[in-house]
Amino acid sequence: MTRLAIEKIERAINIWRAKFPAPEGPNEYPTLCPEARALADVYAVMIVERKLEIAVSMLTAVQLAALQGALNLPNS
Repeated sequence: MTRLAIEKIERAINIWRAKFPAPEGPNEYPTLCPEARALADVYAVMIVERKLEIAVSMLTAVQLAALQGALNLPNS
């Protein structure tokens, strides 16, 4: 896999959000778990730059690990 579609990043974020939902309550603030947060950074840049895909080589090690952990992708 050399290119990564924005849909896969979104799916991975949603998987992490389902595994570790944000705390709820009157004194809680919505937060993302570290894995979803790492992927949200690249996802936001793709939206702003109107990119539908990105080179996997552009991901940080943390982002790649979060993606692989959510989507059960093989290590590169």
